[in-house]
Amino acid sequence: MKEIQPVTMWNGVEGIYLNAWGVNVTLNTSAVFSYNILNASQERLVQGELTMTGEAYTQWTIDQYAWDWIAEQLNLTIIGDYVPPVPEVVEPTNSI
Repeated sequence: MKEIQPVTMWNGVEGIYLNAWGVNVTLNTSAVFSYNILNASQERLVQGELTMTGEAYTQWTIDQYAWDWIAEQLNLTIIGDYVPPVPEVVEPTNSI
């Protein structure tokens, strides 16, 4: 999952995450990717599929290329990797 430059959806909610995964890869031919755009609570705002073929497919050798290609197709700007929040650890207090 990637963090994206916030985009405002039709309902006024901001999408800030892009999640994508390959669902159908035909070797030497094409790849179909499913994607979601999520809000800060990771609720799905938009979903869809994109098919990579031709020169784009032949240039896909590393995952970052696929992320960049998906973002370009959706007119999104990736600003970083998603970093899950670290739960706060509360130290127990010993009262005697």
